Amino acid sequence: MSDPAAPRPARRPRTAILLATALATVTALTACAAPAAPARAAGAAAPSLDGVWRTDGYGTLVTIEGRTLKTYQTTAISCLPGAVTGSRAGAPGADGTLRFAVPDSAPLTVTPAGPDRARTAFEDNVGHHALRRAGALPKRCGARPARDPRAVFDVFWQTYAENYPFFRAKGIDWNAVRDRYRPRITATTTDAELFAVLRAMIEPLHDAHTRVVAGPDRWFAGSRPGTVLPTPGFTARVDRAVAANLGPGAVRRHWAGGRLSYADLPGRIGYFRVTQFAKYTEQGDYAGDVAELDRALDAIFTRARTEGPTALRGLVLDLRLNGGGSDALGLRIASRLTDRPYTAYRKRVRNDPRHPGGFTAPEPITVRPHRGPLYTGPLAVLTGRLTISAGETFTQSLMGRSPAPTRIGENTQGVFSDVLERALPNGWSFGLPDEEFLTADGRTFDGPGIPPAVRTPVFTDAELTAGHDTALAWARELLARGTGAASS
Repeated sequence: MSDPAAPRPARRPRTAILLATALATVTALTACAAPAAPARAAGAAAPSLDGVWRTDGYGTLVTIEGRTLKTYQTTAISCLPGAVTGSRAGAPGADGTLRFAVPDSAPLTVTPAGPDRARTAFEDNVGHHALRRAGALPKRCGARPARDPRAVFDVFWQTYAENYPFFRAKGIDWNAVRDRYRPRITATTTDAELFAVLRAMIEPLHDAHTRVVAGPDRWFAGSRPGTVLPTPGFTARVDRAVAANLGPGAVRRHWAGGRLSYADLPGRIGYFRVTQFAKYTEQGDYAGDVAELDRALDAIFTRARTEGPTALRGLVLDLRLNGGGSDALGLRIASRLTDRPYTAYRKRVRNDPRHPGGFTAPEPITVRPHRGPLYTGPLAVLTGRLTISAGETFTQSLMGRSPAPTRIGENTQGVFSDVLERALPNGWSFGLPDEEFLTADGRTFDGPGIPPAVRTPVFTDAELTAGHDTALAWARELLARGTGAASS
């Protein structure tokens, strides 16, 4: 689309539309070990994956026929063609794994996992989706959907009813929402009227991973109350304040079109800023993102900065203006900051259409040390309400690190789930979260976000006008004193 402020189709499911729209960006190889598939007897043929499969959670049917994979978006009342169509790439693996190339997305793999079971994963995401054989494709999946406004409303409401996990936490009675708004929709409801109703239904959720898109000039994305979308003028003011507080002698190197930057500061303190986890190259593909990120990390985490008398005494990691992207890229950075494996978080998806409290078993996602120079010293992480989505899962992935980082600034935005992208019968699209990212003790930070240990203003008008950056100043002082580690 030509309008840089309009929402764009997501290349990956972790799109953070709130900040990505405002900054005109687009937004998940996993860093954790995949669950092992059951062993096969020597010489046994790999099971065929052809057929119809249903995901645990996600409301999705997957068909594999020969070299083609297709998805369908389902609810109890609907079945619409999905956004993913893949073409098989190469021969099956020894265990029967199939790899599919997907236009405008990272490759997708499907791996047998036992009788009538399989698992699937996108290369740029973390974790897996479990599959179960589902018999024949329902007849409604091949029928032309009704475009009547009432059918559009019903699919929208039903999709949220079956997948959204946070109604209780948000204090929303979704059945009451239907009772309030469904009578307003008739066969003659206009597009403008229908859009207004759909927006009104989800706006009280205050969730930056909820949205409805009816065209380039008619869309809505949620946000936590008090969130102000950044403008080019705002980001320019932020850049000037950060530069001023790094000091006149700081020389920043930039990668990924400026989305990654680093500077050595006095006292052997490093400053590493990450403004998103996507679109690091003009091509915008995940393989290119990985290569560019690794190039930056190799240049930053050298042996001179990680070992011996010139090693860093502390590192500031600035995520205060991070709109998200791929969780897997965040884990690649985390792998440079530890010398031992640890659990980043546990990921689960809502899996009972009738009960919002029903989830799949949590899948542990592991940070594994990079094979090369590692920084394992004190770490200060700067966050704020514009730390969104993958910026937040990355923040969470560092909480199990030792020594634990000190989080400085304000609460993150409070959205962690991949975005479940959905279509409506009239051609519109919408999105919603359906997952939780859990801490070791079972907590989730959805809603309020991850809190700081040291609370300071973040990019307020007063601070920017005065050229101050209190959070950065605090981080430098704590690290210089050797007290940059705090409990999570």
